[in-house]
Formats: sequence, structure tokens, C-alpha cells
Amino acid sequence: MAEPVLPRMPPVVAQDAQPAAPEQCFDLAHLMRPGTLQLQALPPLSLYVHLPWCLKKCPYCDFNSHEWRAQATEGLPEQRYLAALRADLEAALPLIWGRSVHSVFIGGGTPSLFSPQGIDQLLSDIRARVRLEPAAEVTLEANPGTFERDRFRAFRAAGVTRLSVGVQSFHDPHLAALGRVHNRDQAMAAVTEAAQAFDTFNIDLMYALPGQTLAQCADDVRQALSLQPPHLSVYHLTIEPNTWFAKHPPTLPPDDDAYAMLDVITEQTQQAGLGRYEISAYARPGHRSAHNQNYWQFGDYLGLGAGAHSKLSFAHRVVRQVRARDPALYMQRAVSSHAVVQHTEVARSELPFEFMLNALRLQDGVPLALLTERTGLSMGAFEAALSQAEQKGLVTRDWQRVWPTPLGFDFLSDLQALFLP
Repeated sequence: MAEPVLPRMPPVVAQDAQPAAPEQCFDLAHLMRPGTLQLQALPPLSLYVHLPWCLKKCPYCDFNSHEWRAQATEGLPEQRYLAALRADLEAALPLIWGRSVHSVFIGGGTPSLFSPQGIDQLLSDIRARVRLEPAAEVTLEANPGTFERDRFRAFRAAGVTRLSVGVQSFHDPHLAALGRVHNRDQAMAAVTEAAQAFDTFNIDLMYALPGQTLAQCADDVRQALSLQPPHLSVYHLTIEPNTWFAKHPPTLPPDDDAYAMLDVITEQTQQAGLGRYEISAYARPGHRSAHNQNYWQFGDYLGLGAGAHSKLSFAHRVVRQVRARDPALYMQRAVSSHAVVQHTEVARSELPFEFMLNALRLQDGVPLALLTERTGLSMGAFEAALSQAEQKGLVTRDWQRVWPTPLGFDFLSDLQALFLP
């Protein structure tokens, strides 16, 4: 499971649509024409790369992931896919020309299925085509089920600076219920190796699992913290449409138990020196995820790979793109520079909600100046919803910032809905 991008924004959930006309997607004159928005500066730019294959599809997963063993026997098409990513990036260059990339996130699927040599090639291809900041954060998602000794060190040598290890639980019965391909011992070994290979790494956990008790949740968190991760992401298991769990719902803990679990998680992480800076993220000072913070602050991101989403800003508009979801179709279309299948301009009326959807996930909130800087709107576009949220006790603001209250955190969906057009 990846780190959040909305609820984890890895941009991988839209269905394939009719192919977008190339002139619509890449006509810079069209994108640069005057409009009703006026962005004074472009936001930071991140790069998301989606590697869609995994060993086994988890029953809760609604991301664009595909079991490789169910498709073929000749092995992962690593070189074909890397060539498609290369062509995809080259076709997108006119949209980001001259801009620096501040972070890279390689998500999935299970990116650690790709060889260290393949990841090295991918990052070399990126550096050869875009201006990657010298201190750019480069995150790779890893599954303990693909762990091999020294493999993580090889990813580090390839240029990965941050590993995100999808543990989910340290209890074997819960791992089995979640359909994970690893066990507790493999998880421990993978995290231990990550700690030796990386200065910064993340552990993914889940709570409110089928049959999970409060004591078992506390034990999972205690075990994770004993490994001294600089960053911990903890997600509430939710039943998403079009998943195995949606068709065959498991018995989950009652809501009151789930709230109690979250209280225990927050208390234990605080005692261990990890501050809660986002609704699902806890970190030691200096180890917050730069990539995810860019998502949450309505920064730009170019998404490459099967099903990847992009959000890109121009002087007078904000656009979103979606790439072909099926890996085989994506590779076919990308090599001919037609990976994009949806291209839409975000309506002016939708921008306050688009901004606040993720900004309100941040415990410290965001500077008020960022609301206008990132959307091109005036503060008047936000004022009615902000006043209503303030009256309900869901946010607090001063002359510099706006941030969710503890009540706003507990009722985040209600808070976000106030900004719908």
C-alpha cells in the first residue's frame, strides 16, 4: 500500500476513456491562452511513476495493480515498460519545459519487483530529460514479499533516497486476512534491512483490520516503533468499490473500537517522538515526506505509467490528465506518444474544493497566501466556506494560516464537503 495521495493520491484509479486528441493535450498555445485565473507563480513540480505489477492483488486494493503471474509466464516486461515510460516522459516535456523536479515517487503495484538495474535505468532516464534538484527526495515503494538481502542497498545505489515498506501488520493472521504475500518474519527482516540501507524510510501500517482487537493494534504499532522508523504511515482499512472486500465484506471492528485504535496510535507515536503532521502520517523532525507534502499543498505532479494521473498548472489554468490504465495498452500508446486518454481543465468553481481536499489533511494547515497562489483565485472564493467551517468549530485561522481543529480532523469529510461547488 502506498503512502497517501488521496486518500493516497497515487493517481491510478480512473477507468480508460476515449483517447484525447493530441492537439488538445499538447497544444501549448491552447494551454497558454488567456483565462479567468491568474497564477503569479507555478507551484513545485513532482514526478510520480507508476509500476503496475504485483505478486498478488490484495482484496482491499482499488489501485491500478495487476498480478503478473496471472498474465504471463515469460517474466516481467521490464525493458518494454521502461521504454514506454521514457517515451511518455519525452512526450510530456513541452508541458513542464524549464521546470525543476523536486521529488520523485515510484509507486505501484509493487515497484520492488523491478530489478535494481531497472530502477537505476529509470532514474537515469529521468535525470537525462528533466532538471532533477540535487537534493530531490526519491521514494520507492517496497513489499516485504519481494525482499532479498542487499536488494535495498542496490536500490539506494541506484539513486533511491527513501524507501516505503508496506508492512500493514506484524500479525500473521491479519496479514493472511489482508491477502499479503509476506509474513511477520519477512516484514521484520525487510524493515531491518531498510534501516541499514536508508537514512529515511517509512513503514506502512493499517488498523481496524478484520478480527483485530485494540490490544493487537497497539502491539502492531509498538512493534513498528521498536524498529525506529523516521516515518510511519497508518491507514484505516476502508472497503472500496470494485474490490474483493466490496463483494465479500469482512467483519471489521466497530467504529468506536476504530476510534480507540487511532487514539492509541497517536499516543504511542507521540511518546516515540514522531509528530502527527498529516491525518495518516507521523514523522521525526526532518523526515516528513516532501513528495506527499507537495500533493497536500496543491503542488503540481506529472504522472507517468499505466493509469497515472497528472495535475499541472499554467499561468491561466490548472489541468488534469489520465494515462491509459491497462499496462499493455499503456505501453502500446506511450511509445507512439499517445499515453494520455483524458485531459480536462479544472473548473474555476471546483478549485476551492480541489485545494482544500488535501490541504485540510495537514495538522498545521496551510498559509492563507497559498490558497490564492496555487489556485489563481481571490480569498473571496474561499471566504464563505471558511467562515462556515470556523462557526462549526472545524477550522481555526489567523492572519497567516488556516488549520483543522481536532474536531475538524475527526470529521474531515464533513469539513472538506463545505468547499464543494
